[in-house]
Amino acid sequence: MKKFIPLEEGDFYFSEEGYKVFTKQYHLKRGYCCESGCRHCPFGYNQKTNAQRHS
Repeated sequence: MKKFIPLEEGDFYFSEEGYKVFTKQYHLKRGYCCESGCRHCPFGYNQKTNAQRHS
């Protein structure tokens, strides 16, 4: 079961289309990449290659 992470100020914003967009801050708090190609992914996931950037 995935851990529930409460949303805080700075965790997301709404796009012009009205979608909730999670920020780098939220992704780092969550602690893993969901491999959905998130706009602010700090893990370097690339949907085209289906791979993450390794530091």
